[in-house]
Amino acid sequence: MKTERQKMLDGELYDAWNPELVAAREQARSLCMRINGMEPADPARREALVQLLGAGGDTASVTSPFFCDYGSNIALGERVFFNFNCVVLDVCRVTIGSFTLFGPAVQIYTAMHPLDAALRRQQEYGKPVEIGSDVWVGVGATMLPGVRIGSRAVIGAGSVVSRDVPDAVFAAGNPCRVIRDIGAADPNPATRS
Repeated sequence: MKTERQKMLDGELYDAWNPELVAAREQARSLCMRINGMEPADPARREALVQLLGAGGDTASVTSPFFCDYGSNIALGERVFFNFNCVVLDVCRVTIGSFTLFGPAVQIYTAMHPLDAALRRQQEYGKPVEIGSDVWVGVGATMLPGVRIGSRAVIGAGSVVSRDVPDAVFAAGNPCRVIRDIGAADPNPATRS
């Protein structure tokens, strides 16, 4: 028999009010509050990030405030950066590759609710989100449950990503769509006159 936690991680209907899950969310919120209240250079802040996140807290750069549901379902590669006010609802796994950058107020959601109201009162479910390496996500962008963003992609500010985005493209809008490929010959805007 699967636990409610295993059902949750597997994307099946589960009881979010299960005592084990409630305790895990409360622990994550306590850690987020502690992290958000500490000085950036405080070594205890790094320890709290390592304790909160499933992987990658040892090299992540997280600008407060930062919020998540569980934390333990978030796996980061090397040197992932979250700017101010990011939210990750990680009822399913959120996997983020190395050197990925998130602008302020980026939201990553894995949580879903049934359309049937009676069922919604008792259960919910989720879909995992996967974000590749070297991705740049602009300010205020939202990643919806079940999406995959390929490595080296750039997501424009305010975009709502509701379907997969391939590698090495610039995608933007609501709904987010591919605007163009990003090539090795793209000019560096910092060198334009």
